[in-house]
Amino acid sequence: MGPDRGRHIRNILIIVGLALAVWLVPGGDSAGLTISNLLSIVFVGGLLVFGYRIYMENRETIFGLEERHRIVLYAGVAAIAITLVATRRMWNAGGLGALLWLMLVGAGIYAVYGVWRAYREY
Repeated sequence: MGPDRGRHIRNILIIVGLALAVWLVPGGDSAGLTISNLLSIVFVGGLLVFGYRIYMENRETIFGLEERHRIVLYAGVAAIAITLVATRRMWNAGGLGALLWLMLVGAGIYAVYGVWRAYREY
């Protein structure tokens, strides 16, 4: 493990201690769910800030695309976003929901890739 062995062991013990607290303390499951929800909100907020930053840095390039390509790009990104929001419901719906989820994500990625490929041809 190298010179940071003590730090790695400390971090592992912290994770094990938190897991034991969620498992053994009364009400630990609801506290764990609350922390999980807060971390999810922070993660989604970070993704939104990242997406906004990427958009602002490439705004001139996006507006330089043909209108048809821009519509396909926005539709692909929207399909991916909506599908990711509905992930739990679609996967819990069974095999057909999971297949539909895969098809929507694949279509969104293909749309974004198609616009990128068309942009690179010029």
